[in-house]
Amino acid sequence: MDSFPFGGFSSFMFLNVPIIIAIVFVIVIGTFMVRAIQGAKQWRKNNQSPVLSIAAVVITKRSDVHHHSGTSNGISNNSSSITYYITFEVESGDRIEFKVGGKDYGMFVEQDSGILTFQGTRFLDFERKNI
Repeated sequence: MDSFPFGGFSSFMFLNVPIIIAIVFVIVIGTFMVRAIQGAKQWRKNNQSPVLSIAAVVITKRSDVHHHSGTSNGISNNSSSITYYITFEVESGDRIEFKVGGKDYGMFVEQDSGILTFQGTRFLDFERKNI
């Protein structure tokens, strides 16, 4: 007599579900590690880049809103976060977009001109010219 109810299905579940869980665990941990390594590489590259200050004009500003929701102990939790970006155009005509903080985002308007200071992909400062 078969020791598992429902015949072979239970033996399939007992044998393969731990493998599937292990695979998902490896994928999640692997993704986390890859993202951490990419972030560390970008941080290192920015630190090794020279600090540049060049004339630039604010071309456009944009924000990206991320909504987060979940449930904890039967209570619904909702929150959001906003990421701010400013695009600058330099004298050569090239455009560069930087992720900036909310304070910097609020300080500048489109068509502001001044001196942009950055290091790699890291925005450092934008000093407006007095008109």
